[in-house]
Amino acid sequence: MISKIIIFLLLGIVFIVFTLSCASESTYRKEADPSTLPTKEIESSKQMKAMNERILMSSLSSGKDLYRDYKIGPEDLLEISVFEEEKLNKTVRVSSQGNISLPLLGTIRVKGLTANELEKEIRELLAEKYLQNPNVSVFIKEYRSQRITVIGAVEKPGPYDVTGQKTILAVLGMAGGLKEDAGPLLFLIRPPQPEEGASSAEKDSETMQPNTFVINLEELLAKGNLSLNLLLIHGDVINIPVSGKIFVGGEVRKPGGFPLQGKRVTVSQAIALAEGLKPEAKGGEAKIFRHSGKGNEREILSADIYAIQKGQSEDPFMKENDILIVPKSGTKAFFIGLLDTVKGLVGFGFSLGAI
Repeated sequence: MISKIIIFLLLGIVFIVFTLSCASESTYRKEADPSTLPTKEIESSKQMKAMNERILMSSLSSGKDLYRDYKIGPEDLLEISVFEEEKLNKTVRVSSQGNISLPLLGTIRVKGLTANELEKEIRELLAEKYLQNPNVSVFIKEYRSQRITVIGAVEKPGPYDVTGQKTILAVLGMAGGLKEDAGPLLFLIRPPQPEEGASSAEKDSETMQPNTFVINLEELLAKGNLSLNLLLIHGDVINIPVSGKIFVGGEVRKPGGFPLQGKRVTVSQAIALAEGLKPEAKGGEAKIFRHSGKGNEREILSADIYAIQKGQSEDPFMKENDILIVPKSGTKAFFIGLLDTVKGLVGFGFSLGAI
């Protein structure tokens, strides 16, 4: 008789604890699941897909314009035609100094000119002494090979030997587009370009350092700011670093590191990324460990996740490499352990009754 009373009392305690833990867990899930972060994750994935589609379409559609604007350089093969005088027609290779030699006109500097600009220059030179209103055509028959290197968060990093004028979008298309963990910035590192006739001392000076262009990928790919779609030259290196990470540990359902992907992530969103708190979590005493910038020192910041979820406290933003730790509640852990124990006793009791 006494054992039955004890079992009924335990069952009462279990019912209360179970009800409270279920309600608490339901609250956590309610707060975590509809969080804006999963939506942002989906939107981020959609945005990355749209950005890669823009890369592909741009690389396919802009070819003709690029060749029209291509600047002639050493080793290019030019086919020059003068319709009024076939004897002046010639196919010539641009020298390493950027010059060509033509009948009547001698040596002409062509490096850095487009085909249209060279046509105009030859036309004017012929008109000065030899022909009236000559019709001149310049066709770039072979483009010099250029090596562009792509590193970082792209599908197919590596060096690419390309011909003709290429832009950032065109080469990103060749590299298969961006990976999901691509950061928000692209760094274009350009080797120094010494001026013609520069002395050895000038070439070795500090001014002859690589140039670095920093390009916001969202501006270029999402907002379509094509002024950032720079023309590339031989030796350029494109680097797209991976996005930074934050780390969530302790009493969460899915601890681990999560890429920022260029977004600003708050504490509540970080908890949502980790799929919410466990029932035994002590969310009111969470800690953020942040590098202080002084050696190995870390700042320790407090965060009350319950107050944040209820809108009673500010939802601070996480920084790159922040570590968010949610401790375990001893009381909750005790009741959850009691619940498991009583479940075992009840099962054992039923077995005895069955006997």
